[in-house]
Amino acid sequence: MATRRWKLLGTVIVNLIWMSSWAPAQSLERFTFAEPHLGTIVEITLYAPEDTVANDAAKAAFRRVKELDQIFSDYKNDSETMRLCESAGSGRAVKVSPELFQVLRQSLEVSEKSDGAFDVTVGPLVQLWRRARKLKILPNNDELLAAKGLVGWELVKLDEATQSVELKRQGMRLDFGGIAKGFIAQSVSQLLREKGHKKTLVAVAGDIVAGDAPPETSGWKVGVAPLDRPNGTVSRLLLLTNCAISTSGDAFQFVEINGVRYSHIVNPHTGLGLTERSSVTVLAGDGTTADALATAICVLGPQKGLKLIEGRDRVEALIVHATDDGPRVSESRSFQSYESK
Repeated sequence: MATRRWKLLGTVIVNLIWMSSWAPAQSLERFTFAEPHLGTIVEITLYAPEDTVANDAAKAAFRRVKELDQIFSDYKNDSETMRLCESAGSGRAVKVSPELFQVLRQSLEVSEKSDGAFDVTVGPLVQLWRRARKLKILPNNDELLAAKGLVGWELVKLDEATQSVELKRQGMRLDFGGIAKGFIAQSVSQLLREKGHKKTLVAVAGDIVAGDAPPETSGWKVGVAPLDRPNGTVSRLLLLTNCAISTSGDAFQFVEINGVRYSHIVNPHTGLGLTERSSVTVLAGDGTTADALATAICVLGPQKGLKLIEGRDRVEALIVHATDDGPRVSESRSFQSYESK
């Protein structure tokens, strides 16, 4: 008998349809764990032969989440990211952890290919925009110009040989909000796999990493909610194994100022939240790539966004944006191949 569990993640509704949990060679049970981390709920689902094994795996997974949060958080003054930001403009490079170096390297690659639509140095603008959303008052031009002067992925210099980072301009502030959750979900999935748990699903808000399929199924079923009814019935049902899915959009995080709806996603070029309603779902081989590209495509829009992923191996995208005539859908050529039959 199948059971159904719904979890609302940004603009994605995850629909996990479970078949029998008994495998021929070994009796496996489904275990689901959830804890608050990263300003959201992290949910881990895995199959294990008994609860002791599952509990040990979950504890290790959540420890890993805490470790990575201490690296990437821009809310914690003692995080590795914030300590690195303190060195900005000092003229010296700082040796960083393998995790921070890896995410920075991947961030700069996406920044270059997206012409800066994705940019982890957007921190000063994000700080301005967080205040604007809270007060419902737009930043003035002087504030925007000052913050924009501190933004630019070209100002981050990486040294592969020493695994060190230099931030070239004093006052720079990194913000990994558009990539870290995907990386963390991928890291947790990998940790569980190394511990022998391959049939897993890790969900960090709108960033999800699927492992091997649950017993006696072909994959994890994930439903994409419609843009105009984010709490409504799914519009597309996907079947995923050993890949990642990430959704970015403004369905739940936005503010209206002077009659204009602004997203929480900041355009690095304008310094303001996006004003065109959209939902971008990206499928990729890993969570880091899916997360970063979903953010970049939100900023670029459908035409440039789809061009960004052309030729990328195992990367597909579904873009739904609002128009006066209703939601309009754009998708990459092979996105339909992931749909559940």
